[in-house]
Amino acid sequence: MSFWNWMEYAAWGLSALLGGYIVIDWIKTDATYDEEVLTSSREGELEAMVEEHHG
Repeated sequence: MSFWNWMEYAAWGLSALLGGYIVIDWIKTDATYDEEVLTSSREGELEAMVEEHHG
């Protein structure tokens, strides 16, 4: 096998590891936080407070 074949297998392995990490983190985050917290916009709340203060 050539060097580039090994590099290709390494890249596929790394992408599989990263994909697995993303799925594990997704499940852990989903189990930790409520859907309401995950879909809320903290920036929107901060902008509303600033507009009320200046308006």
